[in-house]
Amino acid sequence: MKLRIGHGYDVHRLSEGRKMILGGVEIPHDKGLLGHSDADVLVHALMDAMLGALALGDIGHLFPDNDPTYSGADSMKLLEFVNDLIRDKGYRIGNLDATILAQAPKLAPFIPAMQERIADVCRIDLEDVSVKATTEEKLGFTGEKLGIAAHCVVLLTEL
Repeated sequence: MKLRIGHGYDVHRLSEGRKMILGGVEIPHDKGLLGHSDADVLVHALMDAMLGALALGDIGHLFPDNDPTYSGADSMKLLEFVNDLIRDKGYRIGNLDATILAQAPKLAPFIPAMQERIADVCRIDLEDVSVKATTEEKLGFTGEKLGIAAHCVVLLTEL
């Protein structure tokens, strides 16, 4: 069986007047993430990892931020498209491991829902989806509550 590994990273600035969406879940907070789409950093990092594993570029190439089609786009729908693309190439997610870097809000209560949404959209078992959250101890742009970042590593396996 052939295996492929990919890594993804994304970051978005926090902004007033926006919803905070992470892993397809709306998180109550006084600020949201700024971006052309819904700015879901977790799902964006996951999609980049999936695309990178098969050397298919990145989400900026697939869903350009200057294309009005993707203005306000639901990242879970984009994830569904990317998942179908990798399946068309003969692969599926074996497992994924993601980390969200955010000083606030506290994300632990929302992680199970994020994992369920991702597993459902990607058509994989829940135990194959790991999502973690951490702070950066008030250091850097995430620690200063200027933005949120996410890393994701994904293993793709042949169908």
